[in-house]
Amino acid sequence: MQIIDLHCDALLKLYEADGKIRFADAPELDTNRERLRKGDVKLQAFAIFIWPGMKAEEKFQAALDQVHWFYTDVLGNNPDMKLIRDWSDIDSLKEGETGALLTLEGVDAIGNDLKKLSILHQLGVRSVGLTWNNANLAADGAGEPRGAGLTTFGREIVQFNNEHQILTDVSHLCEKAFWDVIETADYPIASHSNARSVRDHVRNLYDEQAKALFDKGGMIHVVYCPAFIKEGTVTIDDLIRHIDHFCGLGGEKFIGLGSDFDGIADKVENLADASMQQNLINELLKKYSEDQVKGFAYRNFLENLPK
Repeated sequence: MQIIDLHCDALLKLYEADGKIRFADAPELDTNRERLRKGDVKLQAFAIFIWPGMKAEEKFQAALDQVHWFYTDVLGNNPDMKLIRDWSDIDSLKEGETGALLTLEGVDAIGNDLKKLSILHQLGVRSVGLTWNNANLAADGAGEPRGAGLTTFGREIVQFNNEHQILTDVSHLCEKAFWDVIETADYPIASHSNARSVRDHVRNLYDEQAKALFDKGGMIHVVYCPAFIKEGTVTIDDLIRHIDHFCGLGGEKFIGLGSDFDGIADKVENLADASMQQNLINELLKKYSEDQVKGFAYRNFLENLPK
């Protein structure tokens, strides 16, 4: 069964390796081309991520360097990887091709300059998360004790996203900033988050947040990071409990997958990289109908895209 995975950090690994590994088959990459093909991943989102501790004047260049590796290696060395620049491009993917979607995880790289976001949009970014866990000039992240909402600049970013049919990703936001996004964003989404009622972790969403997303047509893509699923050893069944919970909140048509591969050191048992994605599908088929599982795997995302 085809899969859409809305989050991975392969670009960070390619950037840090600086040409010493190749996307096609590097064993260091959970989402290399071979593994995506084996896991039947039809669309993979590739996040641009900048470590908060990097010097401010170096951050935008680091983002551009990750875009460089996206174009020269992910796309340039793999002709069956196809850039998704317009949402309609997904429908044009042929048999054997995988879509590559560029996203931004935290706007630290743009400082306070909306022109830099415009440049990244022109280079292909179609989903923007305002923060990672830290605070920046747009909002406070989930790890910032202050817990403040969107700044004026943050609201300008959301408006830019609305005008260009860019998804506004809430996955790393603090709770106040989340509610500000729900109030202002036309296309909110959680690219890699789980249910806080199942696992009480600051990176997960409260039931009220999940229902607010569903009410706005926003997707929640469950994440495979064990720390966000449960304590101790984590199985695929443990991950499915988060899907069960979101379904119980009325979210069956708004659930997707956002692995966080290449951004997590610990793994769910039998779900260690993209080649094992079908293990999750097979377990889901034991509990849900094929039609429902197709929804989780890819169709819900396609049906809730900006129009």
